[in-house]
Amino acid sequence: MSAAPILITGGAQRLGRHCAERLCDDGHPVIISYRRERPALDALRERGVITLPADFSSEAGIRDFITRLRDTTDALRAIVHNASDWLPDTLGEEAGANFEQLFRVHMLAPYLINLEAHDLLEACGEPLRDIVHMTDYVAAHGSRKHLAYAASKAGLENLTLSFAARYAPAIQVNAIAPAMIMLGEDDDEAYAEKARAKSALGTIPGPGVVYESLRYLLDSRYMTGVTLPLDGGRHLR
Repeated sequence: MSAAPILITGGAQRLGRHCAERLCDDGHPVIISYRRERPALDALRERGVITLPADFSSEAGIRDFITRLRDTTDALRAIVHNASDWLPDTLGEEAGANFEQLFRVHMLAPYLINLEAHDLLEACGEPLRDIVHMTDYVAAHGSRKHLAYAASKAGLENLTLSFAARYAPAIQVNAIAPAMIMLGEDDDEAYAEKARAKSALGTIPGPGVVYESLRYLLDSRYMTGVTLPLDGGRHLR
């Protein structure tokens, strides 16, 4: 019997892509969701990664993804909820629309996928089965500049506790809360210097530290309902 795949939502770029590639290196079959076609997907497909388009901005899009996921596999070893959006706080009608989209991507999609794919995790036949939510440092600390984003990530962190209690002991449910893991394409050295100064360790470590944390959770047999802070000691500043 072949090993059950690990699902990573939002796995076409940055942290999600890095984790997908590293899981492949470690011999795990991988399924990813992606929002739009991009060249990086071809490299993942060449490595055997199954790529499923997904639109998490509506409930219909989420349910359509779940249907196609169930058509693709009859079991899952783990689900990693990495899909994320970054929308500004605005005024007027756009403010409500942005908040609703962040809610659907960060909370409704994980909520529905966790419920509807529960039997796929149960069917994997392995002693270790996991759900991992990628939250954010601001989930616990708030954000003056990104209120809606922080609130939706905090909701995902709370879902970690609820699903951990609901699915124990068969499935472990945990979260990783990163802060300033890697720079964006348009970030300059001045921005990087300010970012490094926010943490006690004074570095921007790159995506490898996220995979190390994910690997730790996937390999653990005695941890559930926990959020791992991955912030380089930012709370000490």
